Amino acid sequence: MKKLIIFYSQGGTTELVARTLAKKLRADLLKIHDLKNREGFKNKLLSSINAYRETKTDIVPASVDLTPYDTIYFGTPTWSGNPTPAILTIIDRCNLRGKDVILFATMDANRGESNIKRLEEKVKMRGARVIESFTISTKGKSPEKLEQDTEVIIEMKDLRMY
Repeated sequence: MKKLIIFYSQGGTTELVARTLAKKLRADLLKIHDLKNREGFKNKLLSSINAYRETKTDIVPASVDLTPYDTIYFGTPTWSGNPTPAILTIIDRCNLRGKDVILFATMDANRGESNIKRLEEKVKMRGARVIESFTISTKGKSPEKLEQDTEVIIEMKDLRMY
């Protein structure tokens, strides 16, 4: 089965989790780039509002052909308890009909579960079947600890079987 991990990462922690998953699961990797400036206090505040309102954004790549893949992972940071605009935008542009999906969210604090719940609703509306999901706390963790935590989740959730 061919796997693809699609993710958005602003600060690098979600990217580290996605790269660890890709390496351990032999999956292809696709980073979504948000063309909107999300740096600085004012832009971060507006980004949280955009996430809450599920505002779409300009992204690169603008769309993805998922035809060759059986299992799709979507990964995103948690902004105010919600998925990022970049991930919501790419999900809305994907044909997920008949695809198995695994969702993951990184978070500094709590509220990752509300992020996962919303992602699940979105991918199901696009025709996907959610087969697994997880959150991973990143607060105060070294890159090595995040890699270890991701490897534990791989084993605990038995992600190699998908």
